[in-house]
Amino acid sequence: MNRIATYSIVAHDARSGVWAVGVQSKFLAVGSVVPHAQSQVGAIATQAWANPTFGPNGLRLLQSGLSAEETLRTLIESDPGREHRQLGIVDRSGQSAAWTGEACMAWAGHETGPSFTCQGNILAGPAVVADMARTFRDSDPHRPLGERILDCLTAAEAAGGDRRGRQSAALLVVKAGAGYNGLSDRYIDLRVDDDPEPLDKLSRLLRLHHLHFDKPAPEQLKPLAQCDPDRILEGLQRLGYLPSSSRHFDTAAWDALKAWAHRENFEQRWVGSDRLDEEMMAYFFEQATPRPGDAP
Repeated sequence: MNRIATYSIVAHDARSGVWAVGVQSKFLAVGSVVPHAQSQVGAIATQAWANPTFGPNGLRLLQSGLSAEETLRTLIESDPGREHRQLGIVDRSGQSAAWTGEACMAWAGHETGPSFTCQGNILAGPAVVADMARTFRDSDPHRPLGERILDCLTAAEAAGGDRRGRQSAALLVVKAGAGYNGLSDRYIDLRVDDDPEPLDKLSRLLRLHHLHFDKPAPEQLKPLAQCDPDRILEGLQRLGYLPSSSRHFDTAAWDALKAWAHRENFEQRWVGSDRLDEEMMAYFFEQATPRPGDAP
């Protein structure tokens, strides 16, 4: 068995109907083992001498109507290696349950509360879990759950984290119909598999995820005239989407901007009218701005 020394948080936001798992570890690709979640069902983290069957089996038990505590008890009692396991569960109603086996390597422990559970093993000390839990309890419930989870992981790392160091991190967030094109519940599924600063990279990936895959709010959509069409035209020429001979923002320029948006995976932010999303356009202008050393 491979020991997954790690800290994680499992949480639910009833206001937005979201479940999430965040995890960081000195373990290669921790996101491939620890986090499991299904919308309208619950979320699970399995770690230490991890039993990966706890994820799918636990979600099936939750879906059948068992509570977090009942699911945890069923999984643990059927596992002869239970004293080496660590497990955190939040069910569909936000009830939480956790287990830390007596044979988990010190420091190991967990803390549960309404709509969350934090757990970790081979940690610098109890403050890692305590600070993670406190950060969640004190966080603004109106902020997106993914950002709140990342703040909790950052607080845990500041308290010492995994005493062996850090290598990988992951964030899994599920919500019914929130996946790509509304065809799945996997709203966010981000992993940093091998990096000396995995939480920094995970934070960057989360920002990129929101940029490329979130739909714009109505107030973010601006008429073309307010988006500096002459500057857009110049940018399209610099990026090679229009010939330098183009002098006016016409139909060809609009089609060129659409081609750029689709190449950059901005399908969710392209609304197909004469309005443009301001976050998408900020990214466009950043790309189109000459940098030192660029060819004229």
